[in-house]
Amino acid sequence: MPETNPQVAEIAAALRMAREARAAVDAIPARYAGGLMALARETFEKGDTGVYDRIAAGLDAVAAAIEQNRGFRHTLESPLIPADAQLKAVLAVLDNPATGVSVPREVRNFVGVVIRNRRAAMLARIIAAFRALDAERRGEEQAEVVSAVPLDDTQRAQLLASLNRAGHARVRLTERVDPAILGGLVLKLGSRLYDSSIRSRLQRLAHAMKGAA
Repeated sequence: MPETNPQVAEIAAALRMAREARAAVDAIPARYAGGLMALARETFEKGDTGVYDRIAAGLDAVAAAIEQNRGFRHTLESPLIPADAQLKAVLAVLDNPATGVSVPREVRNFVGVVIRNRRAAMLARIIAAFRALDAERRGEEQAEVVSAVPLDDTQRAQLLASLNRAGHARVRLTERVDPAILGGLVLKLGSRLYDSSIRSRLQRLAHAMKGAA
């Protein structure tokens, strides 16, 4: 039996540890999302039939604040801000009549739990995990589309029609704007990623030119 190269074994062990660490980190958003879904299910079974939609709408408002408000995002992501101060600043944004942002009690309480447990930086990923669970509950697929500018109604309808023709009849679409992709779209559907952005095309062109040089 051939001897194992110590360096190869060391690299393999490091890669395995990295995979295990990543799996542990990825499990955190799923765990929090699962807890919120369990709360929603319990509330629904008690007769509150609007709870799923109410929580989903509240989380959409939080996700929009994370995406659009740089200060809000920094507050969530900074490990230097104490949890109490972090929670106070976040709730001031989430319950602000001046900006029209308002979230239901379930979402406020949930965000409080996430922050007190020092998982605020993962909030966007937790919301994405909840959306996936909610789409599954509805018998839908969860898709996220990233565009350089907001989609208009025609573009949105064309995208959904294309997904329908590809066999994805019930897709719940969430949209995110990222000017850095320059143009085109990046679509994440379940575990699959489709990148037709101009940024990606330029990167592929640059690699091809470098290889040909």
